[in-house]
Amino acid sequence: MTTILLIRHAVNDFVKTGKLAGWTPGVHLNEEGQAQAQALGERLANAPIKYLYSSPLERTIETAQAILAHHPHVTLQQTDEIGEVRYGDWEGMAISALRGRKMWEVVQEYPSRAVFPNGEAMRDVQIRGVNFIEKLVTRHPGETVAVVSHADVIKMILAHFLGMHLDNFQRINVSPASISTLMMGHSRPYVGTMNDVSHIWQMEQTRKQAQKN
Repeated sequence: MTTILLIRHAVNDFVKTGKLAGWTPGVHLNEEGQAQAQALGERLANAPIKYLYSSPLERTIETAQAILAHHPHVTLQQTDEIGEVRYGDWEGMAISALRGRKMWEVVQEYPSRAVFPNGEAMRDVQIRGVNFIEKLVTRHPGETVAVVSHADVIKMILAHFLGMHLDNFQRINVSPASISTLMMGHSRPYVGTMNDVSHIWQMEQTRKQAQKN
């Protein structure tokens, strides 16, 4: 079976702006995100990763590089197929303003019908994500592959392999620097883990203990 590690990028400061980042350039990991990425890299240091793929955005590449530091034999490959949702006209807009639009409710409750103005349909995002995962299974049979992407993309991929309708994908939680695991062969797919953040928890506990001392 091929093992796919679905990894969300670590945190950044753009969320503090209250705007929708999307494909906005120049969104880098902040200090906390760098610490999360380092903890992630250490967690996966002994994982038998043979291939590493990433969305081409800075925050995902920087997260992937923390993994790469422990796997120098692996080449980082960037692809738009697991890139962020293309929000079109919504990109860079204040989320507080978007909440007042009719489309916001559609995105939250019926994402299978949501199409961002001059952007992507949510169902198309899911299709490109799932198609890419299936491509990896064919391309790398029996190997462990790490894929660094974005929350919504990962949630939509997980929803598909869990047999969930896209309209329910928001029920899945995918935290920054988390690991979710798919195990896929020629037949039934398996979801091994979801939103594993034990390495982040351990990092935070170590930090708290250091502060006490």
